[in-house]
Amino acid sequence: MPGGAEVPSGAESAYLELLARGASAEAYEQPLLVARAEGRPAERIAELERARLLALRVRTELEGRRRREAELSALFETAHDLAGLRDVDAVLQAIVQRARSLLGTDVAYLSLNDPARGDTYMRVTEGSVAARFQQLRLGMGEGLGGLVAQTARPYVTEDYFKDDRFQHTLTIDAGVRDEGLVAILGVPLMLGPHVIGVLFAADRRARVFEREQIALLGSFAALAAAAIDGANLLTETRSAMAGLERANEIIKDRSAVIERASDVHDRLAELVLRGGGVHDVAAAVSQVLGGTVEFTDTDTAGTRSLATSRTEGHAVRHGEDWIAAVAAGGELLGALVLRGHPRLDPVDQRTLERAAMVTSLLLLARRSAAEAEQRVRGELLDDLLHARDRDPRQLRDRTARLGADLDATHVVLAARLDGPAADAEDEAAARRRLWSAASHLATTRHGLAAARDGGIVLLLPLGPGDTAAGVARRTARHLGTAVHQPVTVGASAPVADLAARPDAVAAGYAEGRRCLDTLNLLGRGGDGAAAEDFGFLGLLLAGERDVAGFVERTIGPVVAYDARRGTELLRTLDAYFACGMSPAHTKDELHVHVNTVAQRLERVARLLGDDWQSPARVLEVQLALRLHRLGAPPERR
Repeated sequence: MPGGAEVPSGAESAYLELLARGASAEAYEQPLLVARAEGRPAERIAELERARLLALRVRTELEGRRRREAELSALFETAHDLAGLRDVDAVLQAIVQRARSLLGTDVAYLSLNDPARGDTYMRVTEGSVAARFQQLRLGMGEGLGGLVAQTARPYVTEDYFKDDRFQHTLTIDAGVRDEGLVAILGVPLMLGPHVIGVLFAADRRARVFEREQIALLGSFAALAAAAIDGANLLTETRSAMAGLERANEIIKDRSAVIERASDVHDRLAELVLRGGGVHDVAAAVSQVLGGTVEFTDTDTAGTRSLATSRTEGHAVRHGEDWIAAVAAGGELLGALVLRGHPRLDPVDQRTLERAAMVTSLLLLARRSAAEAEQRVRGELLDDLLHARDRDPRQLRDRTARLGADLDATHVVLAARLDGPAADAEDEAAARRRLWSAASHLATTRHGLAAARDGGIVLLLPLGPGDTAAGVARRTARHLGTAVHQPVTVGASAPVADLAARPDAVAAGYAEGRRCLDTLNLLGRGGDGAAAEDFGFLGLLLAGERDVAGFVERTIGPVVAYDARRGTELLRTLDAYFACGMSPAHTKDELHVHVNTVAQRLERVARLLGDDWQSPARVLEVQLALRLHRLGAPPERR
């Protein structure tokens, strides 16, 4: 050194070696102790002391640089983590870990404000062992953290429990005591002018935190605040993006719904223009809504839901289905039911409601057309019943326009409700149902129907293999089922060539009414019959006395057998009845053996049926024999 103050090379060498291997501060006393022990001169001892102090300053400077290098490295790594921020919890955990490591504290932790609850909570802890401490929630302004948050400045306490600068609470003190903390340093996390939390470093022994350590913890706090701010911005951005995506999806959905609504409008308009029916509407709406839509009457739809839909004028949910009332004015005509589609978009609900409105219009139009056709059919039948001098050509033209054919063979039917009604209103309603059912039957069967004498008169064509009695019975069942009440039907004998003989309709109606009245007199209300069903009574009921028909129905097989085989079954029957139905007397009358009589009677039973000798049939058989005999030529009687 200049001025004669140079340190001997041996002393320099010793302290340089200590510096090189990073010895502790205590090791720097060793060269002095050795020199004193060896009795070195005072000048030598003083030189060693100066060398020791210089070496210690160098050591301190090197340690400070290494520490600042480590701190800068930690801050750089934290900033790098923030640059690639993916998980804010992981970044905050790394900040707390590095703060604890660089400050050399037992514990480090970070608390954040909770604006919703108005307090703060532990977000991250490192080195903590007490569960109660890790779960602490602090009221605003409580504890050391409250002081830091209020002042937005760092605070240090060397002994937490002896420091009265901040507000102590039983909860906070219990948590700190469980953790065993003594010295605590807290620095604020700032976002602009606002404190959002506090970063802490704490020891379980008394300790003085240096200015550099406070500044370092403040740097970590700034990075933590940046991490939280970045995470919040990222969350807000993601939320905004998600909102935009949802809005885009909603726009797409609305656009698709509007397209569907336009599609169903076009389809329904096309259906109405080309005369489509109710089921065509249901099919079109089914395709648009992607479900099964059915038209149902008021009996099969949900009563309460249907009433609600009718009252509110909107489609309503019924279990897993949706119901839209089909109504016109005050009348409920039915319902459109969307099956198995519990979640329905409001626009799709309006589509279902619009379809219900179109359905009601179609039903009203169909009803108006049907009522007009029914009136025309009724007027034509009234003309046939009243006027006998109508022009046949004009009658044929009128019936042809209605799909009927006066040249075909028909049956005139008289129908009436059976049984008394509860009151006049119920009777009127039942008659309306009967008229509606009879009109529908006449339309579908290419016939005519009219209201008359408190009941209904029908003119129906007789199909191949049909009989008047069979048509009467089928009509009684059909109308009774339609009106949910017994209906009695009387039929005339078949009538033909009505265009040329319109008076045959009036005669047939009179005959049908006589059969209807006879059914009621016999207690057979709700049944259907023609004159042929009443045996010899049919001769009295028929408008034209069909003697030949009665004989044919009663003993026709026997007459045909005699004519074909040349036998004498008819003569045997006459003798049998004349002899009191005694085979023994009959064989004397015929001069044949009794076995011959028995064989002939067995043949009759096979031709007429085993019950031909029952009291009711015996009378008819005897009457038929008498009429047959009277109608035969004199030489064959």
